[in-house]
Amino acid sequence: MSERIREIVDVPVSFVQEGVHFLNRCTKPDRKEFIQICRAVGTGFVVMGFIGYLVKLVHIPINNIVRTVVLENVY
Repeated sequence: MSERIREIVDVPVSFVQEGVHFLNRCTKPDRKEFIQICRAVGTGFVVMGFIGYLVKLVHIPINNIVRTVVLENVY
């Protein structure tokens, strides 16, 4: 019975130990690395916003064309 309990307890203990080892290996980025990460994230936001704007810009006229064609066929 104690062997079964030990197996159940070993899983969370090993998980916590691995987490502590991971946090000990991690280091804070220096200023240069932080600026580089911020630029990359900012560039990603701008690119994704531009892509979203283009999709919306193309979608609105196509949606209106499809809607008018469907409405003409209905009436």
